[in-house]
Amino acid sequence: MTSQSQGIQQLLQAEKRAKDKLEEAKKRKGKRLKQAKEEAIAEIDHYRLQREKEFRNKQTTVMGSQGNLSAKIEEQTMENIRNLTSSYHKNMESMMKKLLNTICDINPELHPNFRHAI
Repeated sequence: MTSQSQGIQQLLQAEKRAKDKLEEAKKRKGKRLKQAKEEAIAEIDHYRLQREKEFRNKQTTVMGSQGNLSAKIEEQTMENIRNLTSSYHKNMESMMKKLLNTICDINPELHPNFRHAI
């Protein structure tokens, strides 16, 4: 009987060792899956950043820098304002004289379609 109980004890110990090894393997598998997930996320982030950088480069080459467009438009607007202001100051006096001459110099005359009642 003692040999039988020793055999049972050995089987129980072997089963316990197998169970421990199985749990340890499950833990290693969980750690490895977690590590693989973290590596995949890092790789995805790296790829996303790379693609975004390429997109921005293509966008700037195709459309030009929007900062440059904004500055260029602002410069053109200021140039147009300066031209209009200088033209206004240059032509204001002569236009005022023409306008006043037209208003103040009245030559009364009959309209060509007017008929005298005789």
